[in-house]
Amino acid sequence: MPLKNHFYYDEQKCEFIPIEYNKAEQVVYNLSVWILTGVVLSGLGIMLLSNFVGTPAELALKAENDALAAQLEETKESILSIDEQLQEIAKNDNEIYRSVLGLEDISSDEREAGTGGALPDEELDVFSESTAELLRWTTNKLNNLERKINIQKLSFEELKEAYNNNAEKLKHIPAIKPTKGILLSSFGMRDHPVLGYTRMHAAADFRADIGSEVYATANGTIKYVGLRGTLGRIVVIDHGYGYETLYAHLSSVPKGLKKGNKVNRGDLIAYSGNSGLTEGPHLHYEVHLNDIKVDPINYLFADISPEEYLMFKEFAKTNTKSMD
Repeated sequence: MPLKNHFYYDEQKCEFIPIEYNKAEQVVYNLSVWILTGVVLSGLGIMLLSNFVGTPAELALKAENDALAAQLEETKESILSIDEQLQEIAKNDNEIYRSVLGLEDISSDEREAGTGGALPDEELDVFSESTAELLRWTTNKLNNLERKINIQKLSFEELKEAYNNNAEKLKHIPAIKPTKGILLSSFGMRDHPVLGYTRMHAAADFRADIGSEVYATANGTIKYVGLRGTLGRIVVIDHGYGYETLYAHLSSVPKGLKKGNKVNRGDLIAYSGNSGLTEGPHLHYEVHLNDIKVDPINYLFADISPEEYLMFKEFAKTNTKSMD
């Protein structure tokens, strides 16, 4: 870009005289113009990027916020999973442990803790609406879980105290599997494999080959040994405190086992078989409480893991056929 002519006034000649620049001055002028133009354009570009895209620092912060939001979503899934597991623990607590120890259930209203402890709205103003809502939900849910866990801790302390105060009674409550085999059929309405119609199956059937060992599930006294209709050869144990257990379709019993014998949990009381009306060899096991037949699955708590208990409960829902 050539230098524009500049003039000075010559008083002697009374006229304007153009100023002449040499080559070096022309180069310096052109460079100055281009540099200045570049600086101005760069400044404008940075301003536009800042307004519409963001500064590098803002871009980095946005990427970090996106990553944190994604992590919060994953945390939300984990919290929901923990909540489901805690609900299952609470259910087992009521249905098994508190029931067996004779304690009152903790109602769902008591277990469902209030939210509380929410973040103030002014602390969330700096976040987007979705992120603020997720943070609010996470805070409320964590407070809720903390309260539920504290309630469950108190329940376990109560169970521990009840156990210590009733240690002798607990020895007489059925608590283990009567044989080593897996569960084949459970408590409820089931299709009879021989008679061909649906009827109440008030027992749990366990896989047991002929001659498999059968154990007393709690301390007690032998009440009956002998034959009983379609159940074949049976053993009945009176455990006291309103509990009795019945073991059916046996092949034989140990020599000398008879009515009046005292037995302890885990003692050998019989050998499984196929006597009576059955589809095949197995052990038919009943639990009676105050002369009412109850679900034996709820009386295996000392012998199976929570995962096995849930598996048994699921199997009970889906299996519609009994072995006898």
